[in-house]
Amino acid sequence: MKSQNISKKILYWYDNNKRKLPWRNYVSQKQRQYFTLVSEIMLQQTQVKTVIPYFENFIKKIPDIQTLAKVSDQKIMKCWEGLGYYSRALNLKKTAKKIIKDYNGNLPQSIDELKKLPGIGDYTSAAIMAIAFNKPFIPLDGNVERILKRVFYLLKYKQINKEYLNKKKFFFGKSNRSSDYAQAIMEIGALICKPTNPLCFKCPIKKSCISFKKNDFEIKSNDKFNKIKYFEANIFVNKNRYILVKNNKFNFLKNLLIFPMKEINKQKFKSSINKRINIKMSNMDMKIIINKTNKRTNLKNGFFLDRNEITKYILPSFTKKIFKSVINY
Repeated sequence: MKSQNISKKILYWYDNNKRKLPWRNYVSQKQRQYFTLVSEIMLQQTQVKTVIPYFENFIKKIPDIQTLAKVSDQKIMKCWEGLGYYSRALNLKKTAKKIIKDYNGNLPQSIDELKKLPGIGDYTSAAIMAIAFNKPFIPLDGNVERILKRVFYLLKYKQINKEYLNKKKFFFGKSNRSSDYAQAIMEIGALICKPTNPLCFKCPIKKSCISFKKNDFEIKSNDKFNKIKYFEANIFVNKNRYILVKNNKFNFLKNLLIFPMKEINKQKFKSSINKRINIKMSNMDMKIIINKTNKRTNLKNGFFLDRNEITKYILPSFTKKIFKSVINY
């Protein structure tokens, strides 16, 4: 496998097939750094198509690192509303403040320094080094890992061994276009080397892929175990006003507004005759009983939300889903 030939094929494919993504539309190196930082944080555990409108709105309202460092928590959370994993938004602001204070307003150009910033780990730091600074790093996300597993026929491995990858560095080749190269590999994984039914006829490196030669593409699943948990949500409503509480009970959606709820056992869930809904949260499958009442109640940290003013409040998608399910119940 000749790395130089492979890298040329990958870059040629990228030049002719790359998606038009808003974070690629920068006009200066400073803006490139900022766009890369924001987009990579947003893309953590979130699909590209979901991120696009959020990124466009975020950049419009918070256009640079200086504005981000000074923005109110209320405004940044409103920009993030519905995107999920809300700690990312506050970490992004903390990172901006640290960049202003410690790095003179510029992203550090060292992977070790990048990992000192809130919310930035191995993958995101490698992505920033490659995309923003054109350094020879390949961020190992699910798309890239899938390509490597198939190219080297590592389908039985739960995950790629880093030591093994170091021996296969020739796959990455040598290029002065490290930024494009990293994005190209991720793009091929997203658009061509799909988890099921990969589009091999479009792949620029299929002739170097052992899985293609063997016609064997199925990778052993390494999915996290999906925990099933049962909950009871108490919906107190009076004259179109609903009571919400600030969540300090559950690890998910910390400090955000949710309906009063508690965890219950499977037996209680099955025996209930009330409306039930199902919501998936990360690696948790939540089965929820809806108890709706108009009886007044006094709840600690209770917060009244008027149905007609719902858009004024910062609500996680989780709360909106429950709200939607009970509005006509």
